[in-house]
Amino acid sequence: MSDRVRIPEEEYFERIRKASKLVQEAGLDVLISNCTEADYSFVRYFTNYWPLFETAGVAIAPNGKAALMVGPESSKYAADRSVLKDIFTLLEYRESADPAYPQAKVSTYKDVLSYLGVHGRKLRIGVAGYLVTNPIQLEGLRACFPDAEIIRNEDIVRSLRMIKSPNELACMQRGFDIVKKATEAVMAEIRPGVTELQMVGVAQKCIYEHGAEYEGLPMYVFSEKSTSHAISRSTYRTIEKGDLVQLNLSAKIEGYSPSIGMPISMGPLVGKKRDLVEFCLSMHNWTLGQVKVGVEAAQIAKDYYQKVLDAGMQDYFVYGPCHGTGMIEVEAPWMETSSNYLLRENMTFQVDTYFSAEKFGCRWETGICVKPGQSLLLSDPLGTIYEIPC
Repeated sequence: MSDRVRIPEEEYFERIRKASKLVQEAGLDVLISNCTEADYSFVRYFTNYWPLFETAGVAIAPNGKAALMVGPESSKYAADRSVLKDIFTLLEYRESADPAYPQAKVSTYKDVLSYLGVHGRKLRIGVAGYLVTNPIQLEGLRACFPDAEIIRNEDIVRSLRMIKSPNELACMQRGFDIVKKATEAVMAEIRPGVTELQMVGVAQKCIYEHGAEYEGLPMYVFSEKSTSHAISRSTYRTIEKGDLVQLNLSAKIEGYSPSIGMPISMGPLVGKKRDLVEFCLSMHNWTLGQVKVGVEAAQIAKDYYQKVLDAGMQDYFVYGPCHGTGMIEVEAPWMETSSNYLLRENMTFQVDTYFSAEKFGCRWETGICVKPGQSLLLSDPLGTIYEIPC
């Protein structure tokens, strides 16, 4: 596509330089940032490499040098896709089927760090992406460096990812534009008698036709009881007249993964369903007005929950009101009552407003970029309660 938006190679190397400085300031000898296929962000952010089947890691030294670490089957793939061309093959990054690869020529963490100019026994090794770092990787580090101090350290990577560059915002905006088209396509096709998965297919066809590299998250098209699931998957269930249907559609551009979510009703929305949907929408709109530079995240979350209490809707509360978004549709930071940070310009969030009753739930969700005064909506304002004629 001639108008394709992307992250230029130099931006990846600038991220490595910034991370290297933070590694030095943290008193670390090296930072090892690991990822999986599902959450690739801790590596793709620095390299544009997204592993498949196998896992990956990037080692960043205080001297500015960095290296990508991949599994035995990924060396050619990584060489083609990574902007960082210093690549090592380690058994620690093999796939979960756990092949032995007895004939493979592989490196160790000691080889990688030596190449980066990191030497010594009593090293301070930071690990980012700790929740997706597997035991084999940690065991490999300890085997190579038994006297090292291994420290969980997501903060270095997260601090860089929190503020989005113009190129990142352009990728996200393109993703939101595509998701809008996919939402319109599903709305045009949905009717009683189709299945949830058929509607996912409509959305998938649309996002790929308009330039997405992948879904930003597994597409949500849920109906009735499944709408009470905060996280779920679409099924072969046939959508029926009177159903409440939840859409959360997404499109990935250069790894950036925005989504748009809203409930729709197959026919008139009545009774408790309407009460919950209208309340959810009112909380969504309230949140949009609170997100601006200089506001304490915790205060928004506290005020949000107080409004839930005041309305007597606490039994339906699951979480709220926002979570960070960017390379992963849900990424740090969350906006919770314990969130002790101030909102800064060009932080990006999904305003994710979700409430769940016993047999149904609803979510209004859209993207927002923090600005002074009124923040920038990255997708069209939500607000219409759609009732599909049946």
